[in-house]
Amino acid sequence: MSQKYLKTTVLVDNTGGCGLRGEWGLSFYIEYGGRKVLLDAGLSGLFAENAEHLGIDLQSVDLAVLSHAHDDHANGLDKFFEKNDHAMLYVAEGCDENCYDKHGMFYKYAGIPRGIMKRHKERIIRAGADTVPEEGIRLLGHTTPDLDRLGLMEKMYLRQGAFRYIPDDFRHEQSLVFELDNGIVIFNSCSHAGADNIISEVSQAYPGRRILAMIGGFHLFNKDDGYVRAFAQRVRATGVEAVYTGHCTGRKALDLLREELGDRVHALETGLVFMI
Repeated sequence: MSQKYLKTTVLVDNTGGCGLRGEWGLSFYIEYGGRKVLLDAGLSGLFAENAEHLGIDLQSVDLAVLSHAHDDHANGLDKFFEKNDHAMLYVAEGCDENCYDKHGMFYKYAGIPRGIMKRHKERIIRAGADTVPEEGIRLLGHTTPDLDRLGLMEKMYLRQGAFRYIPDDFRHEQSLVFELDNGIVIFNSCSHAGADNIISEVSQAYPGRRILAMIGGFHLFNKDDGYVRAFAQRVRATGVEAVYTGHCTGRKALDLLREELGDRVHALETGLVFMI
């Protein structure tokens, strides 16, 4: 395979930057060997406004990916389909309108926009556990067992039927993986399965390959210091060479990760552009 580059522009993150607004959400515009990929579309249409300010034409996107079925990554998808008339959107096989957060005794819907799968059915592809949309680009579902325990800890649930809710096992989450000549780059926007687990999953799919970077939110904003430091050591043990994180990681956890992992940790913010 010929040498490819990977250039990433953060269209939306919690933290504003470069004179652009942020929101609780995440959206990446990724250039890979001449192909353009959109990963997620944030909580609103803000990602499209920011793309315009940055001189990025969303019509140029060749394919789109939804990392998982939560509103802060999917709510801008109608806007994307409005701006782009051809790119297919890859969602995990388990993606559905059934994601809820539990608040006390009540369940609050936290999933993809209602009806979007039907509105844009001709533009949506359900990716299996291991799907290759194009050469060098791969979508991997989780292989780590018992992820429903993490859903229970996070008070995240999947609705089954009218009144039954089960802890989320993140069957709707997938990793977006890019292959470069010198190694592998992983995107997983919220890493609900655990960034350390996800790196291990991808390493098993690419035995012996360097993991150049893990990019996305790590869902640490609600974790205590001890948890974050232990997590950092597990990430270190994976051998990943760089970490780019923001969104649901949280500022305090980001600082702790930097204390533990040093200069391999980089902060995401809206408008950030970086090359791997």
